[in-house]
Amino acid sequence: MKSLIWKSKEEKSIELIEKTYPEILNPKDAIVKVTLSSICTSDLHIKHGFIPQAKEGVTLGHEFVGIVEEIGSDVKNIKVGDRVCANVETFCGECFFCKRGFINNCIEGGWYLGCKIDGCQAEYIRVPFADNGLTLLPDNVSDKNALFVGDVLSSGYFGAELCELIPEDTLAVIGSGPVGYCAMASARTMGVNKIIAIDIDNERLKIAKEQGLADYILSPQKCDIETEIKSLTNKRGADKVIEAAGSETTFEMAWKIARPNAIIALVGLYEKAQVLPLPDMYGKNLIFKTGGVDATHCKELVKLISENKIDTDFMVTQTFKLNEIEKAYEFFETKPEFCLKIAIEN
Repeated sequence: MKSLIWKSKEEKSIELIEKTYPEILNPKDAIVKVTLSSICTSDLHIKHGFIPQAKEGVTLGHEFVGIVEEIGSDVKNIKVGDRVCANVETFCGECFFCKRGFINNCIEGGWYLGCKIDGCQAEYIRVPFADNGLTLLPDNVSDKNALFVGDVLSSGYFGAELCELIPEDTLAVIGSGPVGYCAMASARTMGVNKIIAIDIDNERLKIAKEQGLADYILSPQKCDIETEIKSLTNKRGADKVIEAAGSETTFEMAWKIARPNAIIALVGLYEKAQVLPLPDMYGKNLIFKTGGVDATHCKELVKLISENKIDTDFMVTQTFKLNEIEKAYEFFETKPEFCLKIAIEN
């Protein structure tokens, strides 16, 4: 079968090759025929050697939808022929962390697909703990509708959940990319009063406003963000902040625009260590929450999609075939034209 692999830390390259069809290795496994997948920024991080746990020669990819082809003897909740979307996290559901909802820290799992074991940028994929890792799709939810449920949408929801949002909050979201959009969409379902989107890309900000995700859009290239945030919040600052961009500049912005006693959710993937300048923020009494996504709400997210309460279809700006995936990676990395997310059709 066709499979896109990451070659090595030294080569920092990918290659579409022929690989052996996956096998059931555990009674809780399932084999899924991939129908639609996507490329994530974290795939690029693997390509360039930024993810230490990534296995050389691994098939990349963890965002996908497909049809169950084969199941192990202990799989109970899905059957052959079911349409499913996938969870970015592999988790057992039984360990100390899983029972408390911290599936990113599962003793038996974590981020495995497309990192430690073969992922979805292939014709078929083996999914461990399939009852946990796969979510059934109703007929009114298309492959495209569900493509981002287990990763980007779950990450955005995770950020919103970390903020402990209430309707009266003013939420500032730094980064109007896919995770930022999904954080805004999730916050909308939680009834947040006011959402402010912040980005340097005017086209991305325009989309946030047009899609009804943000009430206000701000660019640091056009205004002083701290000043504008205070003018929108009676000089207090944002009640909650989601930092979905992942840079030193946006990290600093996050704590500066937050009001005293605010919650800041850090869901961006940083390539460098960040520093908390505690003397500068002394007295603000801020709460920082951070970590990899605990994607525990996939069923609820599919339900919200089926009820037309969340729509992420607009994020697919280009589509390529699997045999064009190397070209798709180059496009996604260089972005010769506007690009949010790329779908890969099998």
